[in-house]
Amino acid sequence: MHPVLKKTVAFPPVFLYLLCIGNSHDSFESREGVSLLRRTIAALLFLTSLFCVPAARSQAGPVEGEHEVQVWTGGGHGFNGSQSSDSVWNFGLRYGLILTAPHGPGFLRGRLEYALDAVPAFVVFQKQNTAYGVALNPFAFKWALDTRGSVVPYLEIGGGTLFTNTQVPAGTSRINFTTSAALGLHFLRSKHNISAEVRYMHISNAGLATPNPGINTIQFRLGFGRFSQKE
Repeated sequence: MHPVLKKTVAFPPVFLYLLCIGNSHDSFESREGVSLLRRTIAALLFLTSLFCVPAARSQAGPVEGEHEVQVWTGGGHGFNGSQSSDSVWNFGLRYGLILTAPHGPGFLRGRLEYALDAVPAFVVFQKQNTAYGVALNPFAFKWALDTRGSVVPYLEIGGGTLFTNTQVPAGTSRINFTTSAALGLHFLRSKHNISAEVRYMHISNAGLATPNPGINTIQFRLGFGRFSQKE
């Protein structure tokens, strides 16, 4: 294996394992949630490694005026104070529209994309219980760098609303708001693309209830999708 490719495949498991290590004093339910997340992330990383091999003929990347459709899943762990034992898993569908042609200076030259996510499954593993919910993220703005190869780096910010069957965190609210920032890569294949990213997500009720400790999480997300292409 090419040494650069080898490093690309080997890096995520080490990094993400460190991110997802739980506290040994967590409750059984919390440890069970962390264990599930670790198995999920391990499977996602394995799938990512399979798609890191360059395609013989890769799909073109994002193009102005065209669309992105994607299915994705991700999970991660809390890291703030009283919520550091919480962990999350979510699954969603994305639709995006590439708004601009490439512009910007030097290595920051790229395209702007607007996207929205429907999240039919959002699970929060807490010490007290497990919360099940759905979310809608009505806006995400992605900056995809203009590269000529089969790997497209990107930055993203976004936000939405989370509805759960029980309070998140416990004793607060069943309605929360999410804000996030992500750093990722699109791996372009012949007819589709695979995306892998590290995402920071803040979950908060924005003052709807007191107290409002919020949950800060670091997540790993894997997506499978395609960019539509002009004829």
